[in-house]
Amino acid sequence: MELTFTQLLSLFFIYSLAGWLLETAAAAAFKRELVNKGYLSLPLCPIYGFEATAFTLFLSELKNRPLFLFLGGAILSAFFTLITGHILERFLHRKWWDYRKFQFEGYLSLPVLALCGLGAVFCVRWGNPFFLGLLNLIPKGLLRICLIVLSVLLALDFSGSSLTLWQLRRKLQKLSSELIPFQGPIEAGNVLTRRIQRRLAHAYPNLRLEGIPAVFTPAREEKEGVFARGCCFHKLVWLFILGSLLGDLTETIFCYVTAGVWMSRSSLVYGPFSIVWGFGCVMLTALLYRYKDKSDRYIFLAGTVLGGAYEYICSVLSELVFGTIFWDYSGIPFNLGGRINLLYCFFWGIAAVVWLKGLYPRLSALIERIPVSIGVPATWILIVFMVFDMAVSGLALSRYVERQTVSSPSQGIVGEFLDEHFPDERMEHVYPNAKLV
Repeated sequence: MELTFTQLLSLFFIYSLAGWLLETAAAAAFKRELVNKGYLSLPLCPIYGFEATAFTLFLSELKNRPLFLFLGGAILSAFFTLITGHILERFLHRKWWDYRKFQFEGYLSLPVLALCGLGAVFCVRWGNPFFLGLLNLIPKGLLRICLIVLSVLLALDFSGSSLTLWQLRRKLQKLSSELIPFQGPIEAGNVLTRRIQRRLAHAYPNLRLEGIPAVFTPAREEKEGVFARGCCFHKLVWLFILGSLLGDLTETIFCYVTAGVWMSRSSLVYGPFSIVWGFGCVMLTALLYRYKDKSDRYIFLAGTVLGGAYEYICSVLSELVFGTIFWDYSGIPFNLGGRINLLYCFFWGIAAVVWLKGLYPRLSALIERIPVSIGVPATWILIVFMVFDMAVSGLALSRYVERQTVSSPSQGIVGEFLDEHFPDERMEHVYPNAKLV
């Protein structure tokens, strides 16, 4: 399904409102009171909007395969829920929600995931056609004005809620440094932010701070004199670089062993970096770091699900953004649209075990040996280089696709630079398996 940005944004707000209504109705049924269950003060739950948009973008091609659509919706919801839950918990060191039955670490619940799978089926098969039909009845100019107003209100509301949590975090750190026990509800900021704090605490009881320890432990585990201790920002940047290098090397060797040819497996035009593997290493580390001491079976299962969802998303994004497919598993049994297959999902599970149990501890120890005076500036140099490399690679790939499909002459300095330095021969060497769609 090809949709415009206006249509996608409209669906985002529609499903955000629908999600808020469902949450509010469920809370009213169980608690016998009206509770705003959203992160925002507006009657919107953006997580539902994001998930519905993700279903639309990533799962529309499964419209006629309801079983896989159901499973895909459940897996995508699990993927986004885990990421959202970890980010929110890392900010205040409190779980915003905590499921008790049929759950995974309190973040995921089997009945909720089943409902999300059904939601994906409804969204793709019936919801989207119905809502898009209604949107066609609204004048385009009026619709755009409404979306602009809603976007501005959403940005202001999100900023206010985020500022409120930031003030609360700073208050907790201050009290912790003064060794003042938390004997009751803690509020910070002005009247407006304190009101938002009370609303969030009422909606998410786990955020109530009565009785928690007096010492507020920062999320960052770095200590003075040690660079990138624990699972921190600097550590993740270096793991991204190392994971990209190791992923490119692994795929290159795998292609030679299985096909007998040496071919580029890099994602970028400068350097042997496979950013799919790099981001995969960061994802596995950030989400599974706290579970690194769990059993191999536990990590294998989590890696299989997360890796499969991640690879599927990467495949769809590359097709949407660049109009190309970099891998196609249509010839392998138990594949899903040629984007993923069961065997390679198992490989992700094995990779998660090997990474967390074997490679990560060794690489982490090597990174922490870097002097702080060298590691910090080197981290930012690597970030600048990778951003530049990814930007140039994206422009070069877009121009390559344009040359193949439109055959338009270069326009402007940028187009001339890309045509001169990244001709078809070079792009086909860097991306030998890329297929235009």
